[in-house]
Amino acid sequence: MIRVVLTVIVPLLLPTALYLLWAIAMRRVAATGMVDVVRGLPWVWLGAAGLALLAGVLVLAALGFGRSADTAHYVPPRTIDGKIVPGHVEPAPASRP
Repeated sequence: MIRVVLTVIVPLLLPTALYLLWAIAMRRVAATGMVDVVRGLPWVWLGAAGLALLAGVLVLAALGFGRSADTAHYVPPRTIDGKIVPGHVEPAPASRP
């Protein structure tokens, strides 16, 4: 159950919750008259930094950062003679020198 909450419900509800918190904060800022201070914050720079980090993570993921050498391969589940053989990892065949 906790996995469903963390992988489905939280990602769906978190953006809405953050937006509602932001809207409440902006109403309070407008009520105090400090709108100019909030508009002066570096939102563009923060957004650009977030996009740069995202691009870096995607590049590292595409290059296989942290991936070990091909020493094993995954064999997906299959049916043999009417019986299900579960998926497993088999060692790679030894390479010839």
